[in-house]
Amino acid sequence: MTPPPGPADAAPWTDLTCPVARTLDLVGERWSLLIIRDAMDGARSFTDFQHRTGIARNILTDRLRRLVERGLLDRQTAPSGRRQLYALTDAGRDLFTVIVAMRQWGEQHAFAPGEHHSVLVDESGLPLAELRPTDSHGAIANVDTTAVLRKK
Repeated sequence: MTPPPGPADAAPWTDLTCPVARTLDLVGERWSLLIIRDAMDGARSFTDFQHRTGIARNILTDRLRRLVERGLLDRQTAPSGRRQLYALTDAGRDLFTVIVAMRQWGEQHAFAPGEHHSVLVDESGLPLAELRPTDSHGAIANVDTTAVLRKK
């Protein structure tokens, strides 16, 4: 099986069967993930994304186009007919767990103790519980208790 088409500047595939490599080809650069993050937080227009990220217009145009092409964002014309609006597709929404995991890792490893940072909260205003992968029996799984099985 060949990988899905990617940008001309994408790194060559090192493992065609690796889901991590395929995911990184789709969303593995800074701006794409920040756009997805902001879409999850209510950004819809080009201006919304530009103001929230500070991204250059040409890069934002390219990243929005790629995210639409890759099926992570849907683009529609606003009712006014004067601008485009973007919304997460189901595949884009499925990145929520990835974004939460990255956020939680960052809270633990990217800030000095006591340094202020944003916090993701639930509907009650409380921080989300730490994400933890579990095995088929419900026990916490980690790098010492898992292995990659190569399927044919």
